[in-house]
Amino acid sequence: MKRLHWQILFGLSLIVLSVLLYLIHYAFFRDSHHIFIYLIGDIAFLPIQVLLVTMIIDQLLSRREKRAMLNKLNMVIGAFFSEVGTRLLKSFYEFGANNNQIRKELFENNDWSNKTFSNMNKRLKDYDYPIESRKGDLEGLKSFLIRKRDFLLGLLENPNLLEHESFTDLLWAVFHLTEELVYRDNIRQLPNTDYEHLSSDIKRAYVLLLFEWLAYMKHLRGNYPYLFSLAVRMNPFNPNASPIVK
Repeated sequence: MKRLHWQILFGLSLIVLSVLLYLIHYAFFRDSHHIFIYLIGDIAFLPIQVLLVTMIIDQLLSRREKRAMLNKLNMVIGAFFSEVGTRLLKSFYEFGANNNQIRKELFENNDWSNKTFSNMNKRLKDYDYPIESRKGDLEGLKSFLIRKRDFLLGLLENPNLLEHESFTDLLWAVFHLTEELVYRDNIRQLPNTDYEHLSSDIKRAYVLLLFEWLAYMKHLRGNYPYLFSLAVRMNPFNPNASPIVK
């Protein structure tokens, strides 16, 4: 309210100053005709000025700020994959009932071209992602997520992530899975309904993580080829992944 009050006073002050300047002009030159010509000309240009400032320049500045913000967010996403994401992809992969298709799409048949990225996204959207929570290492997954829980909470506290809805959804899915595992003391002895529920939670996080990983790889390919080279060598779907350059 105080800020609005200050703005009103400032606006009125500018109007009063403008009137005083016009009065001074009239006092010196006694030419009201000249004053009204320029006054009407300035008023006539005002809509064009508003168009230029609010709809063109403002849009360009907003787009530039958004691009800068997304670059910062991609740094956060990179930290996520270094600390949690890549390891999670490997872990989730173990729970898959049919991993050959995923490996074929994301490793064996991948030349990482723009066309390939687009085709992969389309095909993976139609994939069923059969997940069986008893197939993989639930104890290991639980232990890993507990160790990384503070890191995940730190990411959720980042207000800039509100600009990246899909990544925020991924964090919530991973954090929810963490909580589900933490509240179960004995992972090895659960009713079938619990294993089915955990399978659903793993699937949700896995699907979101896959698409976020693809988007991040595409970003690295276009902007940071040296980081992209390492990410390809450490592809979580490559059983022989190694940082060694061959």
